[in-house]
Amino acid sequence: MTTELAIVIPTFNERDNIERLHAGLQRALDGYSWEALFVDDDSPDQTAAVVRELALRDARVRCVSRLGRRGLASACIEGALASSAPIICIMDADLQHDESIIPLMLARLRADDLDLVVATRYADAGGMGTLAPGRVRLSQLATRVTRALARVPVSDPMSGFFMFRRSWFEQIMRRLSGRGFKILLDMLLSSAAPPRYAEVPFTMRSRVHGESKLTPGVIWDFGVLLAHKLLGRLVPARFISFSVVGLSGLALHMAVLWFVHRFLGTVFFIGQASATVVAMTSNFALNNLFTYRDRRLSGFPALRGLLSFYVACSLGALINIALAGWLATSGLPWWLAGLLGVLAGAVWNYSSTATFTWRES
Repeated sequence: MTTELAIVIPTFNERDNIERLHAGLQRALDGYSWEALFVDDDSPDQTAAVVRELALRDARVRCVSRLGRRGLASACIEGALASSAPIICIMDADLQHDESIIPLMLARLRADDLDLVVATRYADAGGMGTLAPGRVRLSQLATRVTRALARVPVSDPMSGFFMFRRSWFEQIMRRLSGRGFKILLDMLLSSAAPPRYAEVPFTMRSRVHGESKLTPGVIWDFGVLLAHKLLGRLVPARFISFSVVGLSGLALHMAVLWFVHRFLGTVFFIGQASATVVAMTSNFALNNLFTYRDRRLSGFPALRGLLSFYVACSLGALINIALAGWLATSGLPWWLAGLLGVLAGAVWNYSSTATFTWRES
């Protein structure tokens, strides 16, 4: 029998939810031809092992294990690509999404020949359930911002529960950034034309097991995604993140220079050298935490990475100074020469550290 629907479920430390979610899907999709693809980012709690054991009992269950990379959005993309089903549903594994409305979403998609159906928390019959007030306010703020950018009046562009046709996905998949935790927003911002869509209300259920995936890194990725799309995808998302970290390093450099040179009264050279080491160390730590979150270094590889970061950025500083000096002596205005020198140094730092410090394994 041809599979008509694939449910893609990204997981990380969700082992205690797998059996309950599978039972709910069985009840909700009785009579349908479906498959469930659990895309697991090498969960330490052995989520993948639980899924594989379940797959031995139910051939409709599949496990896609990812090693050395993480991220909800990219997991959803890989899950969609791993299935041949013409219709794909994205949902979380934390049991907060109501699987019983999947048939309703499927019926709407087919009846109205739509590209997309979104399960929304902001329709009259929808709601945020028992989500903490702070999380509710944060979600509402993010929703207002993204609705202004998405060009589609979807009431809940931050929803993690939605369904779409493969034909629409294939039109936009090469423009997706794959960053962050809100793949629907990425898809809406990547679509050349507004999709044909409808909304189905749902109320979020309380989390039973596991922890929230809303971390500082996830919020950072959300901001980078918005910047990436606003810049027309002309600038790589990682370079945007790398540059923002670089600006924070510049601010820290000046603060340390003032403290060591002006406040402590040391000679300028010592102040400048101290500020440089502190700023470079901070830049490495923040890039390791945010920019390269999916390739994060720890232990001895982190120390080796820090040393390679020092070397790469030192060479970047020399390129900056040499190029800016040559351009200035060639007649270019001082401010433009300096700006181009900084840009060249930043590009060198980004490309060299991506190659040597956070190289893909």
